[in-house]
Amino acid sequence: MTRLHRTYKDFEGLREQAVALRREGLSRRQIRDRLHVHNNDILNRLLEGVPVPEWTKRPRAKDDLREKARELRLKGLTYDQIQLELGCSKGSISLWVRDLPKPDRREPREQAKLAARKRWDHELAVRDEKRQRAITKAAAEVGAMTDRELLLIGAGLYWAEGAKAKPHNPQERVSFINSDPDMITTFIAWLDLLGVERDRLRFQVQIHETANVSAAENFWADLVGVDVAKLQTTLKKHNPKTVRKNIGDSYHGCLSIRVLQSAELYRRIKGWWCGIVGAATLSGPPNRT
Repeated sequence: MTRLHRTYKDFEGLREQAVALRREGLSRRQIRDRLHVHNNDILNRLLEGVPVPEWTKRPRAKDDLREKARELRLKGLTYDQIQLELGCSKGSISLWVRDLPKPDRREPREQAKLAARKRWDHELAVRDEKRQRAITKAAAEVGAMTDRELLLIGAGLYWAEGAKAKPHNPQERVSFINSDPDMITTFIAWLDLLGVERDRLRFQVQIHETANVSAAENFWADLVGVDVAKLQTTLKKHNPKTVRKNIGDSYHGCLSIRVLQSAELYRRIKGWWCGIVGAATLSGPPNRT
């Protein structure tokens, strides 16, 4: 008689009970407590060949990660490599793949490279968190903005990025172009503050011909709140010798905003800028209270 049968003399009768309980939908733990079988090996024998109830196989958030981890393990990746690939803990990986064959041991040089990569990834994560904290803190320092503050910011923004009269082109008109959506929305808010009517604005998209032109047009139209039909689009010729880095879904080209009948507004902007420069360069702090 085996040790199992010596421990549970009526093994077949106990198995019949275990199978019946399993078919009723009980979990392993429920069967264990009901039959007072606290030996996992014996419980496995009792339930051998009996299908697991469907409710115990409910999907979990990490099921996809588990399957991917097993795929990578079968390809010969180590725990460290799987962790770098999937971003999950080594403890979870160990549970998911411990029944699979172990890969060949890494060469010392490869192991050193992997360790260096892990350290660098950790350093990048720490730097990014520190960067985000600094940005969030600085943004909170700004708080609410007065109309006067927006007036001065807009004047400085325009004089840095907008079109300006030159000796060879003395035309005075307000025209602003930028690829940064935040710059565009700030400029629009500034024009609203100045009382510039929207029907005086003309919008033009400037983008490389190899980009997703339609998506870019929809992006800018939605941003400034106009119909796509009101946008003009200028395509930039692609030079095959040039390697463009401004590609991908985040590339929308530039948006140009021109204000009609804006000579007088241009002169006011120039005056505001001269006033900013004069106030900023006066000696002593009273002008900046």
